[in-house]
Amino acid sequence: RLTRLLCSCGANKLGVIAMRIGVPKEIKIHEYRVGLIPAAVREITQAGHKVFLETSAGIGSGFDNASYVKAGATILETAEEIFGEAEMIVKVKEPQEDERKLLTPEHTLFTYLHLAADKKQTEDLISSNSTCIAFETVTDDQGSLPLLTPMSAIAGRMSIQAGAHCLETRQGGAGVLLAGAPGAEPGRVVVIGCGVVGSNAVEIAVGMGAEVIVLDRDQKTLDSIDEKYSGKVKTVFSNENDLVSE
Repeated sequence: RLTRLLCSCGANKLGVIAMRIGVPKEIKIHEYRVGLIPAAVREITQAGHKVFLETSAGIGSGFDNASYVKAGATILETAEEIFGEAEMIVKVKEPQEDERKLLTPEHTLFTYLHLAADKKQTEDLISSNSTCIAFETVTDDQGSLPLLTPMSAIAGRMSIQAGAHCLETRQGGAGVLLAGAPGAEPGRVVVIGCGVVGSNAVEIAVGMGAEVIVLDRDQKTLDSIDEKYSGKVKTVFSNENDLVSE
């Protein structure tokens, strides 16, 4: 979806596309993703755009420079060069302070921003006079969030994996096996709110064999969960009393 959106950008009245897109290497700690994978770069360059990639930006995601060159990207050595060449900057995480200093009024920044919890970033972006588009606020014609939804699905699925790991005794947990075992009851998973994150958490928890309880305030959602899992998931209409007791 992001690739299709980028391919549609920059067309003038004659249909000529000439957007210069820069992909810097992510510098936020423990961020290994990259703004564009080679397959996306190929589609974008074939649509008439130019893509500039900071060297080794894709390594953390398993893509070397050669794969990007083959897809049509130009490799540059530094973030400063990327920002200097590009009109649009495509990232994954919010720009760090050193990156924000490189933004100018000529730039369009496209990334996750999550500004509500980051006043300093908000002030810096305003001061840069750049155009900043947050992935998490892009809305389609149906009112959904096509760029945020996939990340929410991943977060929901990972939550059960991470929770199961933390339940291990050597991690300081209670030594509970979510799937249970012959002679031992399965662990209990309570999901509060069954939107994109919650529904994906339920799917993984059920798949692991855990006892799953879902609380939500939408009866249609509870009905859908009950039907999907043939009654194997306990559904509760959420209220303060049940939140405490469950």
